[in-house]
Amino acid sequence: MALITFREALNQAMDEEMARDENVFLLGEEVAEYNGAYKVSKGLLDKYGPHRVIDTPIAELGFTGLAVGAASVGLRPIVEWMTFNFGLLPLDQIINNAAKLRHMSGGQLSVPMVIRGPNGPAEFLSSQHSQSFASYFAHVPGLKVVAVSTPYDGKGLLKSAIRDNNPVVFLEAEMMYGMQGEVPEEEYLLPLDKADVKREGSDVTLITFGKPVHMVLEAAAKLEALGVQAEVIDLISLRPIDEETLYKSVRKTNRAVVVDEAWPIASVGSHVAYLISKNCFDDLDAQVEFVSSEDVPMPYNHTLELAVQPTVEKIVNAAKKVLYLD
Repeated sequence: MALITFREALNQAMDEEMARDENVFLLGEEVAEYNGAYKVSKGLLDKYGPHRVIDTPIAELGFTGLAVGAASVGLRPIVEWMTFNFGLLPLDQIINNAAKLRHMSGGQLSVPMVIRGPNGPAEFLSSQHSQSFASYFAHVPGLKVVAVSTPYDGKGLLKSAIRDNNPVVFLEAEMMYGMQGEVPEEEYLLPLDKADVKREGSDVTLITFGKPVHMVLEAAAKLEALGVQAEVIDLISLRPIDEETLYKSVRKTNRAVVVDEAWPIASVGSHVAYLISKNCFDDLDAQVEFVSSEDVPMPYNHTLELAVQPTVEKIVNAAKKVLYLD
């Protein structure tokens, strides 16, 4: 397997799907001439030309709406939002058009499009540019929502998302684009509706998605030094949630900690904690613990910025609590 970066894995996925299907095209701010704000689309303009790799105005509502229309008549747009913080502007197009056109047309229309870009806290971006919006999209029937944490998952899931006949919200992370991982050189696809067991364990289940997966794996390693074998579940699919994988793990370990870098109220993590509490009640030996960002806007000061987010220490302490080790 080749060792490549997360951005290279995403680039390969788009390149392969654009070569495979002439109806696939990419649009967004700086995706063409500048090779993408995070260089994810590097080289695609030279290879496919300006009719398939399109620089847009700074108008997310406009170009997202254009993509919805294009998808509804048979094209397969990939919309890159420079950050999901800018995705607040086109929410009307996503929620009221992309997610509902198949339902409202009685199945006569489909909207095969992908909306992708960095989501969640980054560094030194303060209150308006360092937020997690996963739950905004996971809340909406008609969308598929996935969050990726490795180059391997990124490539396989993006290819599947591009081929899917439904609108797919594809959540990446700014801090992960340079992260390296092994990716097969042969073609592969991954399912959009399955969680992944990133680490097997028997004592406690740690559940998260996206960038925090790596933090949770680090916490699991620290717990192992205490004699605790933690199982790590990467949700990947936020809509639909792979409940079968969750419950199978929790019924084995009898304890669960959910980690989400979003605010706590009405988040994906809080919903997962509810599902486990409701459907695994008789299997639990302790209440489900939930580690989220603090319920405040993101500070700019770096010390405070780190303090309000989940940390390895917070995750370890939550696991110790459900294990009655604190």
